[in-house]
Amino acid sequence: MSTTASQGRVLVVGAGPGGLTAAMILARRGFQVTVFEARSRVGGRNGCIELGPYRFDIGPTFLMLKGILDEVFHEAGASSESLLSFRRLDPMYRLQFAERRLEPTDDPARMRAEIARVFPGHEAGFDRFYARERARFARMLPCLQKSYHRIGSLLSPTLLQALPHLALGRSLFDVMNGYFREEELALSFTFQSKYLGMSPWMCPGLFAMIPYIEHAFGIFHVDGGLSRISDAMADVVRQNGGEIRLETPVQRILADRGAARGVRLADGSEIRGDAVVLNADFGHAMSTLFDPGILRRYAPERLARLKLSCSTYMLYLGLDAAYDIPHHTIVFARDYRANIGAIFGGRRVGPDLSFYVRHAGVTDPGLAPAGHSALYILVPVANQRSGLDWQADAAAFREQVLDAAEQRVPLPGLRRHIRAERAITPLDWQQDYRVFEGATFNLAHGLDQMITWRPRNQFEELDNVYLVGGGTHPGSGLPTIYESGRIAANLLSRRYRVPFLSGNLAV
Repeated sequence: MSTTASQGRVLVVGAGPGGLTAAMILARRGFQVTVFEARSRVGGRNGCIELGPYRFDIGPTFLMLKGILDEVFHEAGASSESLLSFRRLDPMYRLQFAERRLEPTDDPARMRAEIARVFPGHEAGFDRFYARERARFARMLPCLQKSYHRIGSLLSPTLLQALPHLALGRSLFDVMNGYFREEELALSFTFQSKYLGMSPWMCPGLFAMIPYIEHAFGIFHVDGGLSRISDAMADVVRQNGGEIRLETPVQRILADRGAARGVRLADGSEIRGDAVVLNADFGHAMSTLFDPGILRRYAPERLARLKLSCSTYMLYLGLDAAYDIPHHTIVFARDYRANIGAIFGGRRVGPDLSFYVRHAGVTDPGLAPAGHSALYILVPVANQRSGLDWQADAAAFREQVLDAAEQRVPLPGLRRHIRAERAITPLDWQQDYRVFEGATFNLAHGLDQMITWRPRNQFEELDNVYLVGGGTHPGSGLPTIYESGRIAANLLSRRYRVPFLSGNLAV
């Protein structure tokens, strides 16, 4: 489809993965698209950090459900396979407990053998898990591809058929403990709740489909890092006739008579448009981008009552050494329940940490010079509602993290190999990355903040506004964020009677 200005002008606030997905699809369908990004590079939390010769992804490092990514590129008239180089990881990751180590694979026969090696006698649980969660996923995926901007959507056959699969009243841990009576084995299929910034004992049981997705469809790395996806999307936006304006922060969404009419930039200029696709962090956007009195449901006093994800402490380390560890390593605290309790109880975590280490150089040596490493360490911690003082605590916490990494991964002599370094604390997420309360994974994913009870893709507060990103439906994580962008693009296309073909027609 050729690109013209006849379909309407769409202003996209934020060049994160959701905004870029919507922008490249809408530009392909003939909309006049302009993307405004406050930073000097696209991607948002799916962007990159470069420290001299070392390159790191800022946030996401696990690519799941690659098929959704392939589909949104196709709908934008492009091919992900021709623009990006993908590598399927096998084993997918290493899970490090106090005394045991498990290396899951997406090959079912080999996964059974791996369970038999580490947790003998528990292999049959994997078969039950795989069969039951395949059925759950088949029912739940169409629900995640549907918009719930109308209350009547709750009566859709798609959602009604999925109701028996919601695992109501059961947590993710409850579901997995039903398959695996050995606690560490159950935890091996529940750590994925951290992708949502939630505790496995609080995360709804329906998210048991996430570990199934990993085992059924695999985990991928993108050469150069997952931030290359955002770079490729930006290229497609431009090829389709869209414009991306970097270092151009939006100060206000202009509203009149209950509808958005455009945006005001930080330099005071005003840009008029027919629709606004809002990809800023949800809580930050509600707090800063609307004039007082515009919002009701998400007014400041109500925003303060929303439940949020945890935050993360990040270390990006350029090393003059290469360690013999896998691409992904997840280390569980020796007392995992106590560690999780501290994080979600708003307390400072002690030296017994849970953390994640990404050593992508074992797969993709181009991220650092030969013989060097670009090491990424993520530690789940409480968000800024905890009141913890990161200005005072950051230096001591860094030492705690390095001690844990040296001892538990292990990474002997780590400190002496550091040649470049950057840290991001919850305070930095809040101040520098404009993440509301430093909640890295956005709004929590309890059942009371999902589907129609999550901020809607066609914004319920203001006409002509469409929400994309982790703070809206379907939720956090790259595949669902891409889906939010596609839902918004399809809603806009239907509104303007623009014909289209899509892998997602359930809007």
